[in-house]
Amino acid sequence: MLKYLLPLLLFIVMAIFLAIGLNLNPHDIPSPLVNKSAPIFSAPKLQSPDEKLSPSDLKGQVWLFNVWASWCVSCREEHPVLNQLAQQKRVTLIGLNYKDEPLAALSWLKQLGNPYTISIMDQDGRIGLDWGVYGVPETFVIDKKGMIRHKLTGPVTLSAIEQTLLPLINQLQMESE
Repeated sequence: MLKYLLPLLLFIVMAIFLAIGLNLNPHDIPSPLVNKSAPIFSAPKLQSPDEKLSPSDLKGQVWLFNVWASWCVSCREEHPVLNQLAQQKRVTLIGLNYKDEPLAALSWLKQLGNPYTISIMDQDGRIGLDWGVYGVPETFVIDKKGMIRHKLTGPVTLSAIEQTLLPLINQLQMESE
């Protein structure tokens, strides 16, 4: 009897941990970078590889940093939402083309529309690593001083824009004006 009780108890404990894990939201991955300075980079622009962009070029403005790739299914899902956001012209949208081939990325943007003010290349993934990217898509809100104020893991949705991103962007744009 005792030899059956131990495996049963072990099974129950494992089932409890599984139930807890299944109820967690994978989009609630905390970022240790929130409220810290954005990692520094200097990366070639996707459309103009001879030109580079760095966070210091964006000081004084609130901006979104969206990590995307042409091979990413979830990026395709969020892309129409980003196009709608770009049409509103309420925030600078910088794209980080992550571990992708430039020609594939350019073709993808031509086919689906380009919401980005500027998109930069991160073919080897080093910039993404510095930013703590777990996977694509991920989106960061950066304030006028270059501090990361929010991280959204997963596709940007209309509700995330309306309920989280735009209120935060508006608040940050009002600061120091």
